[in-house]
Amino acid sequence: MFEWEKLGRIYNPHDFEERPEWMFEFAQAPSVLIFDEIVRVFFGSRPKRDANGQYVTYSTFIDLDRKNLFNIINIAKEPILKLGNCGCFDEFGTYPLSVIRKNDEVWAYYAGWTRCESVPFNVGIGYAISTDNGLTFQKPGEGPILPYSLDEPFTLSGPKIRKFGETYYLFYIAGKEWIKVNGKPEISHKIRMAYSDDGIKWNKLNKDIIPNGWDEAESQASPDVFFANGKYHMFFCGWVPANFRVTRTRIIGYAYSEDLIHWTRDDSKVGIHLSTEGWDSEMLAYPHVFELDGNTYMMYIGNEVGRYGFGLAKLKGSL
Repeated sequence: MFEWEKLGRIYNPHDFEERPEWMFEFAQAPSVLIFDEIVRVFFGSRPKRDANGQYVTYSTFIDLDRKNLFNIINIAKEPILKLGNCGCFDEFGTYPLSVIRKNDEVWAYYAGWTRCESVPFNVGIGYAISTDNGLTFQKPGEGPILPYSLDEPFTLSGPKIRKFGETYYLFYIAGKEWIKVNGKPEISHKIRMAYSDDGIKWNKLNKDIIPNGWDEAESQASPDVFFANGKYHMFFCGWVPANFRVTRTRIIGYAYSEDLIHWTRDDSKVGIHLSTEGWDSEMLAYPHVFELDGNTYMMYIGNEVGRYGFGLAKLKGSL
């Protein structure tokens, strides 16, 4: 079993009275880019609901002091990525977002959200490129890089980009079905993977790679993968659609693999759990694991899907 020491909450948008309107609340799905002096944390933020009670989500960032990750030294003044034009797949949201350095550029893979009639949303995966170290990103085109398909008809989301050897890997989630719960549609989606030589043309496995652990119709999300001590490790989160609106609970799961295709799930090793009270007592979700200066850390969001920010935990020992 792993053991994570919770260090506390790093960022809560409600602590900043003069924050811009588009960053009013939420700090969802943190993902880091490490520099010599700072750690840049990308996440999704929202303005207040509109007149119809709808949200949009913008991708943004804060910069942390590398020597003290609880010292916020800069907050983005504008979203890093524009929402899509009318009718585009990312018209109403651009998160979660995951970044990777490629030569002198930073590439971002993100989930683009659009609204629907019979269900609340549909999602595709897009990408964008930064030439200024992640301050701003530009889209090569208006469409997604991983769209819906015959095998994956809706909700491609939660991309996490990694490079192992000379191959790029994109771990993501794909919708299995919309389930009616008390007359309202709730999504069940599973973790999948695609691989690429160049980060543009992707080959999908076209199969779920993580077995169910909480429920046959569970929703899995945020598959974060890294290599340590001879194997690949994945931390992810999930919930049970049938009772989510009652319990509001999301928790973290774990799996390991030797080849990135065949995974063994063992949630007993997660080593981090809900707090008994406070900002992460109902949800522990969207884990992002990274190494920094000899330590392994996990960033994660808390209650109400990150409405009140994200926190940090430190691994005791090694994976």
